[in-house]
Amino acid sequence: MSEQSFAYVPVDPVPADLPLQPVRTPQAWYGPDLARRPEAWTYVLSPAERAELLAAIAAVEARGTDVVDITESGFPLPALGAVLHRMRRELLQGRGFTLLRGFPVDGLTPRQRGIGFFGIGAYLGRAVSQNAKGHALGHVADLGFDYSQPTSRGYQTNVRLPYHTDAADLVGLLCVRGAKSGGLSSLVSSVTVYNEMLKRRPDLIRVLMGPVYRDRRDEIPPGKGPWYVLPVFNPHRGLMITSYVRSAIRKAQRFADVPRISPELEEAMNLLDTLAESPELHLDMTLEPGDIQFVCNHFLLHSRTTFEDFPEPERRRHLLRLWLASEDGPPLPQIFDNYTGLGADGRPMGLLLEGVRLDAPLALEDGGPGSSAQRLAAVSAP
Repeated sequence: MSEQSFAYVPVDPVPADLPLQPVRTPQAWYGPDLARRPEAWTYVLSPAERAELLAAIAAVEARGTDVVDITESGFPLPALGAVLHRMRRELLQGRGFTLLRGFPVDGLTPRQRGIGFFGIGAYLGRAVSQNAKGHALGHVADLGFDYSQPTSRGYQTNVRLPYHTDAADLVGLLCVRGAKSGGLSSLVSSVTVYNEMLKRRPDLIRVLMGPVYRDRRDEIPPGKGPWYVLPVFNPHRGLMITSYVRSAIRKAQRFADVPRISPELEEAMNLLDTLAESPELHLDMTLEPGDIQFVCNHFLLHSRTTFEDFPEPERRRHLLRLWLASEDGPPLPQIFDNYTGLGADGRPMGLLLEGVRLDAPLALEDGGPGSSAQRLAAVSAP
C-alpha cells in the first residue's frame, strides 16, 4: 500500500536550532519521591463506600442493563462519586495516576465485577474500544500468544511489557487475581523522561519530536491505513503530550513504504528506555486483588514485569482493563488524529473498526497454542 492510498496528517522533521525548554507541570515527578508518600496517591474504600458500590451493582443487575450502556447517572454513587471526581482531576491535571484499593472482587460474579468496574470508570470518562473486536472491557491475562508476531498484543502474554502508552486518555486496571510471582506494575513520568533527556541529548529530543512510523497490528479504523505516523514527544499548549509503543515502531518495518528506522531514532529510543527503567525515575507497585490503578497515557508510561502463573486455572493472574476518553482531558494536537482518530470532542476514539459495536465480554477468550483461556473462563466465577 502506498502513502497516497490513505490520508494522514504529515509530520516534518524538527529543525536542529529549534529552542527546547524543560517542562514544569504537575506531571513532572520522580518515582522515589512518591514511593515515600503512598498516601498521596492511594485511596482505600471505606465500608460505607463498598456498600454503596454493591448497591449500585445490584441496581444495574435488577434493570438488566448491558455493561457497555452503564453511565454515571445510571450508576449513582453519592459519596464515592465525589471521590472519583477528585481522582479525575488528579489524573488529567495533576500527577497523572491514582490507586484505588478495596474493590470487593471476592464473592462477585464476573458480570458483577464488570458492572462495578465499568460503573467506576464512567465517573472518569467514556469507555472506548481496546481492540478490533470492539471490547470496551478488556481482560489482561496470559492467553498463550506469541508477542513476537506482528498482530499479537502484549496484554495477552506473560512477557515483560516495556514502558509504553495506550490509545486512550486513561487506562484502568482492576486486579482480580495476582500472579504466583512477577507482574510488577511500574509507572514513570514521560514529562520527567523528556526533561532528563533534554539535559543529556537535546538532539535526540528533536528526533523524537519528528516523524515516527508505527504499525496498527491490523487493527485499522475507518479511513486509516495499516501504519501511521506520530511523534513520541508532542509539545502542545504548555504541556508535553507523549505517545510511545516501541514494539509498534519496530513492527512497522514490515511495510515497504515505511522509512527504515534511522540510527538516530534507534539511539533516541534506547535512551528513552534507559531513562524510564532508571530506579531514580520510575515508581513500582504491586497490584493486589481489589486494587484499581488508573493512569493518564499522555503524561505517563507504564510497564509490567514478566510473571509466572499458578498451575491451577482458578488461581492464574487476571486483570480487567478499561480505556477511557475524558471530555475534559488535556488538549491534543491534531496530529493525534493519525492514531485512532479524534472525535468531535477532540478525544481519542479507541480502536473501534467499521461495522463493529462496543462489547463487554465477561469471560476470557481463547488464545494461542497452549492457551489456558477456556479453562480460566470456566472457573472465573467465585
